[in-house]
Amino acid sequence: MSMAMEATDDLMFADDVDDTLAPTQTAKWKVMLVDDEPDIHEVTKMALDGFVFDGRGVEFISAFSAAEAKDQIMEHPDTAVMLLDVVMETDHAGLEFARFVRESAENKTVRIILRTGQPGQAPERQVITEFDINDYKEKTELTSQKLFTLMYASLRSYRDIIALEANKRGLEHVIEASSNIFELQSLQQFTKGVLEQITSLLHLDHDAAYLKANGLAAAHEGDDLRVIAGIGAFERLVGQNGIQNLDPEVVSDLLGAIENGRNLYKDGRFTGFFKSSRGTENLVHMSGLGDLSELDRSLLDVFANNVGVAFENIELHQDIEETQREIVYMLGEAVETRSKETGNHVKRVAEISKLLALKIGLDNDEAEILRLASPMHDVGKIGIPDAILNKPGKHTPEEWEIMKTHAQLGYDMLKNSKRRILRAGAIIARDHHEKWAGGGYPRNLKGEEIHIYGRISAVADVFDALGSDRCYKKAWPMDKIIDLFKAERGRHFDPQLVDILLSNIDSVIAIRDHYAD
Repeated sequence: MSMAMEATDDLMFADDVDDTLAPTQTAKWKVMLVDDEPDIHEVTKMALDGFVFDGRGVEFISAFSAAEAKDQIMEHPDTAVMLLDVVMETDHAGLEFARFVRESAENKTVRIILRTGQPGQAPERQVITEFDINDYKEKTELTSQKLFTLMYASLRSYRDIIALEANKRGLEHVIEASSNIFELQSLQQFTKGVLEQITSLLHLDHDAAYLKANGLAAAHEGDDLRVIAGIGAFERLVGQNGIQNLDPEVVSDLLGAIENGRNLYKDGRFTGFFKSSRGTENLVHMSGLGDLSELDRSLLDVFANNVGVAFENIELHQDIEETQREIVYMLGEAVETRSKETGNHVKRVAEISKLLALKIGLDNDEAEILRLASPMHDVGKIGIPDAILNKPGKHTPEEWEIMKTHAQLGYDMLKNSKRRILRAGAIIARDHHEKWAGGGYPRNLKGEEIHIYGRISAVADVFDALGSDRCYKKAWPMDKIIDLFKAERGRHFDPQLVDILLSNIDSVIAIRDHYAD
């Protein structure tokens, strides 16, 4: 609206601000001026020239109509304060825009100060009651000093609201991050997940300056710091000795956290220290974080506490898995020993099975389960009499029928377990003597009726058995083994798995050589 220039005479120019209060390089507070009178924009800018709050200056955004202001608030949702005229293109354009900001734009944080030259058009009590605005001023009462005070109060309110929102977002992020890392079971996956979540945790503000953070996780073992995960510049150091390969500054931070037994913050770097009840010590180090606020540190401390609990859970989980793995290998080796066969056979079958599983498209988790379970493929031989099991010559038809029962015996031994490895072992024990074209045992299945675990284990088991000395035969030469697999492709064995075996024969032979008898 138009307003007589004499009404602006009372709006005095602000005094020069002392240089000691000059704004830092931090982003300025955004102040939106919404008024159809250009003179109001100019006078307001002059009055607030040099204004600084909390070390930050102001950036003005001008809109000369409610329609233009809608575009501006959508483009600048981080506007801190809005000085809004009521009467512009219509008598209530400002009020309608205020409702748009709160409801359509869903912006609850910007401080809206209604200022009008025609208070009769928008009575203060009615406006304050019906519209979500934060202050109401007549233009004639806004002198330079009062505008200064108004801006200080409004920005202080906005700052505190943003801090509360950031704190809420931060805590939500901590909960989400903690939930994500608790799902990771391997130590390397887990520690890398921690590093990524810390980086994400510190990006609550989209203007955050720490977008290129580098991080590592290390395990303290005796005099060694072993790098177990890394992101950014530290990714290439995974598996290496940290004492020998990390910068002295990083080593100093890690050793300082160990010596003090707590998290450390120093010059934009964070070092988290986690000691389990069993005495193991793990560390997380992040650099390139910039200046960490008190909120950042508080969030990191909360997250670090959850990480400490998760580290302990990972260790317990790994203990259980390692115990299961040892039992499975010991059981498989015991069976092979009883049948006078080499214990390394089960290790070779395990590694070849995992290779084939990955090549045929199983994910790494399932391939690892297959690797761990495959040593139990002949566990049912425990129930076969020694005289039949270790007979050097050919079995009689009656003896062969007894020998074949080991597949079902193995399945029956393991099928009721609730452990994934043992359940997989049951399937392998039952299905690894089935044949792709039928005629196998114990169920005479065909094709994909045979579980993929059984099909993979069959290829791995026969390949290694043919290449190993047994009580009833000598090891076959490699060319004869390859000829047999070509002949039995689509008959005894899954044709796709035979193709994979033969196309990766060098890797398979390398496994056999690595675990040689």
